[in-house]
Amino acid sequence: MERRALGTTGADVTAVGLGTWEVGSDWGEVSEAEGRRAIEAALDAGVNFVDTADVYGDGRSERLVASVLEEREEEPMVATKAGRRLDPHEAAGYTAENLERFVDRSRENLDVETLDLLQLHCPPTDVYYRPEVFDALADLREAGRIAHYGVSVERVEEGLKAIEYPGVETVQIIFNPFRQRPADLFFREAKRRDVGVIVRVPLASGLLTGELSADTEFPEDDHRNFNREGEAFDRGETFAGVPYERGLEAVEALRPHVPDDATMAQFALGWILSFDAVSTVIPGSTNPDHVRENVAAADRPAPTDAQMAGVRDVYEEYVFDAVHHRW
Repeated sequence: MERRALGTTGADVTAVGLGTWEVGSDWGEVSEAEGRRAIEAALDAGVNFVDTADVYGDGRSERLVASVLEEREEEPMVATKAGRRLDPHEAAGYTAENLERFVDRSRENLDVETLDLLQLHCPPTDVYYRPEVFDALADLREAGRIAHYGVSVERVEEGLKAIEYPGVETVQIIFNPFRQRPADLFFREAKRRDVGVIVRVPLASGLLTGELSADTEFPEDDHRNFNREGEAFDRGETFAGVPYERGLEAVEALRPHVPDDATMAQFALGWILSFDAVSTVIPGSTNPDHVRENVAAADRPAPTDAQMAGVRDVYEEYVFDAVHHRW
């Protein structure tokens, strides 16, 4: 699989990585065995970048990743996140003491002395205007608790502000055919500053698999059921912020542009990877077959000019007004 430089970290990461939110929580019931199989399938397929967070199942995802890696020879880069354990989740809580406490807990969960990559986990916007937060991250790196640090953002503006801090080496952001705004100014600035870009929610919570319908029922503990209006966390994390019914219409409009020899998910991932500012994309799944299909997207031809134009047309007609100005 193609590898791409992850900013200035010195790591060359696979174009398709693995996101492990589904392994931890908020996607319905997932057994430990299912979670392990998904992680193993990704490693078997050559993935060398795994993303997790301390709040995914209250550490469950981190511990599962560590458990699988303990039994394997591979040493992928493991990125985790910190900050969402704060209650209330407010900018004032992003203190050096709290960050150190969160980092040490993740080090224990992942069974490592040094975290490969720590990302602030979609903090309130005010955090990006507090240099002392980024000073604290630099201190953690100096102390050997973390090797690199970055941010996971909700909005383009937050990403643009974050990369003004020289120690920020990566930005994780939502980007897919239904969330196209990052491809403008943010990608240009990230590339200019040699910042690694990690793309999450690439399949819009399953919309871009083309397998959901108006009759699809989601479990009570699945965020696609309980967070459609942002009741639990940022609405943009669920279906990429697209109203579900409108998203289904957009999917149908997108189908004619998908090649016959590709799934819609593979087409969406290939579209994302056609932007050279992207370092890696981290689809999540608990289905090993889907994990393998996602990885295979990295080896497909890039979308044609006509397909790229078709994606843009669908976005502008069905999605733009609902999402573009929000994130």
